[in-house]
Amino acid sequence: MTKLADVDYFTNAEVAQDPYEYWDHLRECGPVFTEPHYGVVAVTGYQEVHAAFKDVESFSAVNAIGGPFPPLPFTPEGDDIGDLIEAHRHEFPIYEHMVVMDPPEHEKARSLLGRLLTPKRLQENADYIWRLSDQQIDEFIGNGRCEFLGEYAKPFATLAIADLLGVPEADRPRLRRNLGAGDAPGSMVGSLDHEPVGRNPLRYLDDLFSEYITDRRCNPREDVLTGLATATYPDGSTPPLLEVVRPATFLFAAGQETVTKLLSAAVQILGDQPDLQRLLREDRSLVGNFMEETLRMESPTKVDFRLCRRSTTLGGVPIKAGTVLMLCLGAANRDPRKFENPNEFRIDRKNVREHIAFGRGIHTCAGAPLARVEGRVTINRLLDRMDDIRIDAEPHGPADTRHYSYEPTFLLRGLTELNTEFTRAGG
Repeated sequence: MTKLADVDYFTNAEVAQDPYEYWDHLRECGPVFTEPHYGVVAVTGYQEVHAAFKDVESFSAVNAIGGPFPPLPFTPEGDDIGDLIEAHRHEFPIYEHMVVMDPPEHEKARSLLGRLLTPKRLQENADYIWRLSDQQIDEFIGNGRCEFLGEYAKPFATLAIADLLGVPEADRPRLRRNLGAGDAPGSMVGSLDHEPVGRNPLRYLDDLFSEYITDRRCNPREDVLTGLATATYPDGSTPPLLEVVRPATFLFAAGQETVTKLLSAAVQILGDQPDLQRLLREDRSLVGNFMEETLRMESPTKVDFRLCRRSTTLGGVPIKAGTVLMLCLGAANRDPRKFENPNEFRIDRKNVREHIAFGRGIHTCAGAPLARVEGRVTINRLLDRMDDIRIDAEPHGPADTRHYSYEPTFLLRGLTELNTEFTRAGG
């Protein structure tokens, strides 16, 4: 690898595959440190990342998915650029979606999801997920092997969120074809070639859900989509069509993407650590902690970005208005100041639920409860139906020299494939 001090995080293919050594280097330079290539302030300390997430007055989410790409559409001037951000917000990638909104617009968008993510609806969805897991396993259980992402994780995550959002049964096969195989429209977010993200890579889902919501406003039914269609803002006003659609479609796309990465990371760990697999078989109460430690060790979102709205300090370091911050979730979750022996997978880690894989503050992942259910159900059903889960050595190498490939993106951490073998339970 290139000398760590010279690494360009945003283009280096080796670091995209394994960022942890580089993050350790940055942390040694300081938990808040300016990387040399783009002037981006890398925040690798747990406390510092947590503080940045919470300080919505100083740090805007307007550049959350793009970071320094494309460059700012204006020249920052002064110690408060709030007015400039708002004047140019429409020039930032996916500005229409909740993930890049700031208060008060963010609260309005998030409130619509509150109509959907009720305890009752989440329980109904959990019941479906148990059935779905078995249906998905049924497709390959007789083969004794599978490519886990394509044959389980992607279609499972797609159909689980489709059910939560009330997508009609007849339309779910189409969604599986378009999203479950990874063929969703739009370029890869965070690609190393810095190809600009389209203004709205979620247009396919926007169009689909616009059809649903329009129909339900005209022809209400007793279903989830009607609940979305009739949702109002806290002040009682009716939101425009697209303001209902976009929180739902972003939840759909983000949930499908991150859950796929979480599930494949969990199964990879199970296959590589037979002792841990045996422990979980003996004590299923540990499955929850197992999933949380997986989230800490292999955070699906590697980094999140913020734009300093007004000059401030973070971790004692001055931050000038207009500075791009890179909040390194994967690094924060391995900060030795917070987690003892952070590079070890410990299923009994006492503070594991304090990880920040789902973010913190107002932008905490709305789909986190769903992701946790999907993880718990998947691991339990795999253990129920397979006596032994193994990594296929032919594509991935023997146990002492495994080779895995990860998506070439600076933003997300996810395997490109995971080939497994197993013994079917009961023979």
